[in-house]
Amino acid sequence: MPHVITQNCCNDAACVPVCPVECIRPTPDDPNYGTTEMLYIDPDVCIDCGACVDVCPVGAIVADIDLTPEMARFEQINADYFAATGSAADIDAPEGAAQRIVSHTDGGEPLRVAVIGAGAAGHYTAEAMLGRTDVDVRVDMFERLCTPGGLVRFGVAPDHQKTKQVQESFARTMGRDGLRVFFDVEVGRDITHAELLRRYHAVVYAVGAVDGRQLGIPGEDLANSASASEFVAWFNGHPDFADRTFDLSHETVVVIGNGNVALDVARVLTSDPEDLAHTDIADHALDALRHSKVREVVICARRGPEDAAFTSPELLGLSSGTGIDVVVDPEQLDALALDDLPSAHHQFGRDLKLSILRELASAPAHSERRVSLRFFTSPQEIVGDTRVEGIRLLHRNIGRGTSGEHTETLLCGMVLRAVGYRGTAIPGVPFDDARGVIPNDAGRVLDPADGTPVAGTYTTGWIKRGPSGVIGTNKRCANETVDSILDDFAHGRLRTPPDTLDGLDELLPVTFGFTGAQAIDEHELAAGRRSGRPRVKVVDHGELRAIGRSAVPAR
Repeated sequence: MPHVITQNCCNDAACVPVCPVECIRPTPDDPNYGTTEMLYIDPDVCIDCGACVDVCPVGAIVADIDLTPEMARFEQINADYFAATGSAADIDAPEGAAQRIVSHTDGGEPLRVAVIGAGAAGHYTAEAMLGRTDVDVRVDMFERLCTPGGLVRFGVAPDHQKTKQVQESFARTMGRDGLRVFFDVEVGRDITHAELLRRYHAVVYAVGAVDGRQLGIPGEDLANSASASEFVAWFNGHPDFADRTFDLSHETVVVIGNGNVALDVARVLTSDPEDLAHTDIADHALDALRHSKVREVVICARRGPEDAAFTSPELLGLSSGTGIDVVVDPEQLDALALDDLPSAHHQFGRDLKLSILRELASAPAHSERRVSLRFFTSPQEIVGDTRVEGIRLLHRNIGRGTSGEHTETLLCGMVLRAVGYRGTAIPGVPFDDARGVIPNDAGRVLDPADGTPVAGTYTTGWIKRGPSGVIGTNKRCANETVDSILDDFAHGRLRTPPDTLDGLDELLPVTFGFTGAQAIDEHELAAGRRSGRPRVKVVDHGELRAIGRSAVPAR
């Protein structure tokens, strides 16, 4: 009875080291790990011990006999991965890296680290620091919002509740000895970067990337033209976006870009609102969707299907949804630029994606709600007087017996750009505005003037590498940054902070810590229990602050 990794795999890879027969691939040390869509279990090697089930933070691993009809296909996908790349039994396991002995450089004082941001990247950084046995470390985490989780709370779609279970591991980290958390504190507003450096050996920025990138075409500033990141934050109850309004009175919405965020947006817009009513979707969004007239979401991508940015698990999740047709033009699958890929791993991922698309292209229509996947299509202009009335698209005619280009003006009521996230500059910290990231080398922040490391300043997560990977990708990213911090500490590159932490209270506004976050969590869970939902999110800054402060403060 082998186990199977299913759709909501977060690539955390906590399952890899506990497997006694090393049957889970790719591992974090595998060169393909950074680009993998998910992890896979070799059914011919798995011994059904269940160790991986116990540590999976999102409940993605199940025994083959317990697979639901929606998950059944993943049994074959796991087996096919090893058929394409080689059995786990034949792959040499990487040698474990011995922990480096870190010596203190300032008279035995603990290493003091400030982590800015309480999302996945921040939590993985804190866990990696506190999990070391060769260094005495104290970690303080600062979060500008009143709740932890970052994009796990505000970016994961509400119908992906299992994925959000990873926050349980974050809560365990926040409860660790040696870690304090300060909520409702913003660096640059409440405390400066320079003030942090006076109190900590290292300051790690894990602030993520929340702004959507621009298309750079006319009409982007029209009403009901927005980034998909704004829309996702709105329906997920982000306090900064709770007062946004989106006009859903037209039957067609166009999404530019075809990554997983585009699929999430399309699925939420076309799902039966009563199905979403059993999730933690924000109340204001659920009410708007109940009155929505949207019946079709058109997802446009400049490149061909072989280069689609969405992952196969997310495509399967969209296509298995009840009451939604996923429409693919079969002619766009006929002229693919199928160059040889550098590894069997990459070849497997692309072939699986194309196989699913071909199945969708031949499937009969059965619903009034649909998501149309269009390839070789570029936006030219969003049209309308004061609000979106349509979009002008340029199509490259690639298919059977056709060539050239043609334009189309597609009538629609809303355009969402899902072409990537970008970070925002933090006062006093170097920033690469063109890429929307903090310039760095292995997490060490670099001075843009001469490319040298800025003493005591580090970064991790999307603000470090750009918006790539999934939740678990941040774990490896954080480990790299932590290794850089410890290496600098061991070699005396970190300055001894001139001030103690005793004066921190005088700098910060009234704040609260882990107990305050727990109070908010229990408040939302209790409201959810009363209404038969996982939780009912509080979306007002003031109310969140009041609940958090009612508990024991951080200091």
